[in-house]
Amino acid sequence: MKSLSQACVATVLALIPSSLAFPQLLKEIRRDAGIDAPIFNQPAPSLNKRVSFDPKTQLVSTSGTHKFVAPGPNDQRGPCPGLNAMANHGYLPHNGVATIDQFITGTYDVFGMGVDLSTLLAIYGSVFDGNLVSWSIGGPTSLLNLGGLGGLLGTPQGISGSHNKYEGDASPTRGDLYQYGNSFKLQMSQFQTLYDLGKAEDNYDLDLLTNYRVTRFQESIDNNPYFFNAPFSGVVAQPAAWSFIYRFMANKSSEYPEGRLTGSVLKSFYAITGDDGSFVYTPGHERIPENWYKRAIGDEYTIPFLALDGVKMLLEHPQFASVGGNTGGVDSFTGLDPTDLTGGVFNAASLAEGNNLMCFGLELTIQETPDLLAGIFEDDTLALGKLLPALRNATGSLGCPSLTQVNEGQFDEFPGYAKLKANGQYRRKR
Repeated sequence: MKSLSQACVATVLALIPSSLAFPQLLKEIRRDAGIDAPIFNQPAPSLNKRVSFDPKTQLVSTSGTHKFVAPGPNDQRGPCPGLNAMANHGYLPHNGVATIDQFITGTYDVFGMGVDLSTLLAIYGSVFDGNLVSWSIGGPTSLLNLGGLGGLLGTPQGISGSHNKYEGDASPTRGDLYQYGNSFKLQMSQFQTLYDLGKAEDNYDLDLLTNYRVTRFQESIDNNPYFFNAPFSGVVAQPAAWSFIYRFMANKSSEYPEGRLTGSVLKSFYAITGDDGSFVYTPGHERIPENWYKRAIGDEYTIPFLALDGVKMLLEHPQFASVGGNTGGVDSFTGLDPTDLTGGVFNAASLAEGNNLMCFGLELTIQETPDLLAGIFEDDTLALGKLLPALRNATGSLGCPSLTQVNEGQFDEFPGYAKLKANGQYRRKR
């Protein structure tokens, strides 16, 4: 099974001048990694494209150096089952704190995540959840006090402490923060509901997951007075959280080259044991199943692929594009008009066209990032210099219309946004 070479990782981390579009960057990455399959081109790839299966290159090892090792008391595990499983099998450091290049390499080797997508997510995590070099897949740790860059205002809180900055509400299996008191532990009632939906045919595909996402979205509206569908966590990360379950966890085979996700595989990735009706959840014990095969080389899950999945969901359920939230109580959700929010760059109809939904979330994130970083860094120059080129490379690869400002005052009506601003990952500036 091929791994990304050190030359490849170095190329990614250099980030290259932002004028170099991601398609060209990916050509160089694939060349350095020895991958001959063609890179993606615009328009975004079809959901119906033909996929081959090669057991030799797609089998993910779970033995030897990659055998399962349960986390110890000081190891970090958090809300992402895939990252937890990677740490338990040695594809990330076992302590759960990894560098940008380790996230890029690990997600490629285990899941076949496209380098463009893993680079964006890894850099975003290093800025909002870490020390600009590395970040925790769980909560805060003293390990992140070492090697940090540029004026951090305290200890980074990891992905478990990134509510509505990275992770958000309406998760498949995690509870809303202001409903359950944490947003990183699996809620058994949610997992059981998901399991029940697919157990008759033992199949958990994207259509099933999309239908359950509708339920969870409405549950957040009905039960969480602080529900806020933020630009990144709601429009970018939330659809990813749902599509990743099928796109990454489904086991590939010659019969199902695009993957089939069964209940046993789902349970393994979610640290669930026992029989239906008496499931047991052991936090942090997520496993890569035995005889499990990742995405085919040449079929990596890229940013355009994620954008296409997001639009497919949006066409069926327009509420997914709603940046907004509850306005002071449950069942009071109000979505902002994209036209008013973006000065006409995007509108409700255009979000379903091409890559515009992903562009909408990413462009809003670019505009909001300086304000959000004000509570994390004394001087955010280095953080902005790291994150904004990654975001702009992503929007450039998607051909996004340029958004130069956003009407931020419209967010003020949402208590969830006020909590996002007040409850920074670090102590606030005084």
